[in-house]
Amino acid sequence: MADIDEILMGAEERMEKAVTALKDNFAGVRTGRANAMVLDRIKVDYYGTPTPINQMAGVKTPDAHMLVVEPWDKGVLGAIEQAILASDLGVTPNNDGSVLRLPFPQLTEERRRELVKQCKGYAEEARVAVRNARRDANDAISKAQKADGLPEDEAKRAEEAVQKLTDKYVKDVEEATKKKEAEVMEI
Repeated sequence: MADIDEILMGAEERMEKAVTALKDNFAGVRTGRANAMVLDRIKVDYYGTPTPINQMAGVKTPDAHMLVVEPWDKGVLGAIEQAILASDLGVTPNNDGSVLRLPFPQLTEERRRELVKQCKGYAEEARVAVRNARRDANDAISKAQKADGLPEDEAKRAEEAVQKLTDKYVKDVEEATKKKEAEVMEI
C-alpha cells in the first residue's frame, strides 16, 4: 500500500511543479503595467557570471508605466542596458548615467493578442506536463499490479485518485490562464 501512496505523492509533486512553472512563465509575460518580475529572466554577464538583474540592482516602479533600475555597482549599468536591449522585452531603456528608466508603453490590441497566444502556449505545456505525470503514475500502478500482486480494486482506486489529482491540477492551469489572459487584455 505504501507503494501506491508514493506513486500518488510523486504524481502530485510533479503536477504541482507544472503549475508552479506555469505561474513563473506567466510572471515573465508583460502586461500593460510595469512589473519588476519581467526582469527576472534577464541575466547580465557580471564578471563572467550570468546574474539576474534583481541580484545586482534595485528595481523600483515609480508609476504604472515605468521601471527604474538602479545598479549597486554603477560599472555594470551599460551591461544591464545591453542585456535588456537583447531580451525579448520590447522596451528601450533610457540611460542617464546612474539609473536606467524603462518606459512601458500601452500595449496595442495586436500585441495583447500575441501575448494571450503565448500564455495559451505556456498553459498547454503545463497541461501536457500534468498529463505526463498522470500517465507515469498509471504506468507505475499497472507495474505494481503485475509485479507486486496489487489487487485489481486497489489499482482501480489508485487510478481514480490519480485522475482526481489530474482534474484538480488541470483546473488550476485553466484558472491561472483565464486570470492572466484577463490581465493581459485589460486596458
